[in-house]
Amino acid sequence: MAGNRRAPGSNRRPLVFTAVGVILVGLVLVSLRFVPGSPLHTTAAPQSGTASGRSTVAPPNRSARTQPSPTPSLEPLPFEAKDLDLDIKGWYAWSVLDKRTGKIIGSDNMGETSTTASMIKSWVVADYLRRAAEQGQTPSQAKLADATRIIRDSDNTRAQQFYESVGGAASIRRLISICKLTDSKVASDGGWSRTMLSPRDTARLGLCIDDGRAAGPKWTKWLLNEMRLVRGDGDFGIRKAFPAEQQQKIAIKNGWIDRQKEREYHVNCLAIGDTWTMGVMVQSPFGVPGGWQYGMDNCQKITEALLRDAT
Repeated sequence: MAGNRRAPGSNRRPLVFTAVGVILVGLVLVSLRFVPGSPLHTTAAPQSGTASGRSTVAPPNRSARTQPSPTPSLEPLPFEAKDLDLDIKGWYAWSVLDKRTGKIIGSDNMGETSTTASMIKSWVVADYLRRAAEQGQTPSQAKLADATRIIRDSDNTRAQQFYESVGGAASIRRLISICKLTDSKVASDGGWSRTMLSPRDTARLGLCIDDGRAAGPKWTKWLLNEMRLVRGDGDFGIRKAFPAEQQQKIAIKNGWIDRQKEREYHVNCLAIGDTWTMGVMVQSPFGVPGGWQYGMDNCQKITEALLRDAT
């Protein structure tokens, strides 16, 4: 019986030979992938369109990139900031606002205030027209005729009626809020004539009228046209400093009054040009030659001194 026993481990040798054979076959197959012409040969994919893997895409032409258009330079305003030393008795101040940029230039005292007199009528009419449109109402032809008299001829009686119809002092508070004024305030007695405005806020009022906030989109064009047609005693000041052909394009509203309490003449000028708005205020003591005409003339004189082509 002992002669039939197998040697220890003899039954594991076929398994070892099989495993070795599998490994050798695997190595042969792997090596054939790298033999040219072999059916198992593979070519590595080029990285970017060529057999060498080198990119054939041209690098971007930096010089051909679209360059941003240069911002066009703005034409300078007809005014230039300067310190004025004019032979004017009393107090005066001025301010100019660039409608395109919102930049304001002016005298060192452009934030000081003075009573507006009739200049504020431009706001009173604007407030009336805007509020009517907001309520879905169209002023009658009679009311529009009254508004024309207020703007073109500075009619005081009609101005008072309009002022009362828009709430009196409440209208001035709306002015300060809507037009973003910083220096101005309601008169202590609530009257429109004694509303306190600065030249800086006067220029802001001009912008507020021009951009439609004051009278609203429906009536702004109408109001500006009426202000270009100011006539008679109210046609003086800022626009008179310009050539005749330009004057008719400039909208204005001026104010003038003798203040008995202060013993002064108060003259105020508002003008709206194509790219600018301007405010000038003058206070002259009683006794100056010409009364308030002295302030009217100096409103023009101040403007002339600020013009770039002034001589």
